[in-house]
Amino acid sequence: MTVSSDENKLNIPIICGPTASGKSAVAFKLAQTFPVEIVSADSRQIIKHLNIGTAKPTDEEKKQANFHLIDIIKPGERYTAFRFIDNANQAIEDILKRNKVPIVVGGTGLYLRALTEGVVEIEQEDYTIREKLENELEEKGSEILFERLKKIDPLEAAKIHPNNHVRLIRALEIYYLTGKSKSEITSSNSYMKSDYDFEYFCLLPNREELYHKINSRVEQMLECGLLTEIKQLFTDGYEEKLKKANVIGYNELIEHLNGNLSYDEAVNLIKQNTRRYAKRQYTWFRRQIDGTFYDNSDDLHQNLSKRFYEKT
Repeated sequence: MTVSSDENKLNIPIICGPTASGKSAVAFKLAQTFPVEIVSADSRQIIKHLNIGTAKPTDEEKKQANFHLIDIIKPGERYTAFRFIDNANQAIEDILKRNKVPIVVGGTGLYLRALTEGVVEIEQEDYTIREKLENELEEKGSEILFERLKKIDPLEAAKIHPNNHVRLIRALEIYYLTGKSKSEITSSNSYMKSDYDFEYFCLLPNREELYHKINSRVEQMLECGLLTEIKQLFTDGYEEKLKKANVIGYNELIEHLNGNLSYDEAVNLIKQNTRRYAKRQYTWFRRQIDGTFYDNSDDLHQNLSKRFYEKT
């Protein structure tokens, strides 16, 4: 089975969505039927030793499916979107060489945008720039921004439609971040783009249902020993690096262990912070991606299964 586009470039499926939406379960289910291997696009699952609180695949699941880009950095280690593209390209190439089908699965918008659009190697992104551009787009419309892009980067403007808001904002954002046009940077070694084409399949369940799943999953993680995992990380000398990693679930329980929050306060805060994170993801996917949206995992699984059967 092969997955291909109309331009002789491989078209890799991306299953995305907010945390706890069920995207990983869909991918895992597909791997039970098809020669699928999963490439993670999750900024938390790449961190070693953080297992329970990041919902990594279990040892049993790893026996049933192959996962990539999990446990590749130490807690607190810097990992860029630039590096992610390189790692993802290598994983996809390895999977294809073995005549398997790669599926990218995750909810980290920064990684997904880098993979599908390319990324400039920038030491520190300024997310307020993107927010200002998005607000300006809503207030003034895309034509104003497009005219600005034509003056800043006429080559890039010639490649995109004024209504392609994602590419329009990103091209302007790159200029304001670097002082150089995207066209100029694209021709340099400081720009990286994936070797493949991608297609988004986004799972966006009802928000109330999603928030209920989040609360239940937090309880399940605690029952599975999340607090014990953190205590062991402290014992192993990872306390400061764990703080630097800044991961929801771990942050709040660290505050509890340091005496700043009661256990119940920490648990409630984990749920609240995870719901807020999911809300931001929800908004990002609605605004930033061009793909097919699903409100339940069964329909998504059925659609992808049909596609794979047709290509078998």
